[in-house]
Amino acid sequence: MGRWQPLPDDLPPEVRHFVEQLRLLKDRTGLSLVALGARTAYSKSSWHRYLNAGQPPPRQAVVALCRIAGLAGPDAERFGVRWELAVQAWPRPPAVPAPSAGAGPGGDPGVGTGGDPSGGYEDDPTLPWWDTPPEESGRGRGGRLLLSAVLLLLLTLLVGVVGTVAFG
Repeated sequence: MGRWQPLPDDLPPEVRHFVEQLRLLKDRTGLSLVALGARTAYSKSSWHRYLNAGQPPPRQAVVALCRIAGLAGPDAERFGVRWELAVQAWPRPPAVPAPSAGAGPGGDPGVGTGGDPSGGYEDDPTLPWWDTPPEESGRGRGGRLLLSAVLLLLLTLLVGVVGTVAFG
């Protein structure tokens, strides 16, 4: 870890341990931050923040790094547990007051307060489709894609039949 910048002294032990393990896992891949960003849905600057304890990574970023590093099974599960412990202990940024009483811009509660008035962290809502676990994907995107493929096939067959009858 010689080329990593030192972690803040006041970091909780769970966070320090997790970030150190995350750094080792990143080093194990042999990838630069740019290459890691290209292989995941998270930018170079995001990885920089995660690996320097600037902000906790979303669970799916950790899952993506484990996959790229070849970590699977019980080892990957242990990494998930480390992530949970670290996120619970992660120092919370100070709350940003909303512009008006309890509402953000446009009157939306939670807007302007980081979207989470409790101050807790959430997983990244912009989960890439290739990292979405099958049980969470539902009929959303996959169902529409299948329906589109079936309709396109039927349209192609219909055009073929009409063409054969008309010009055959």
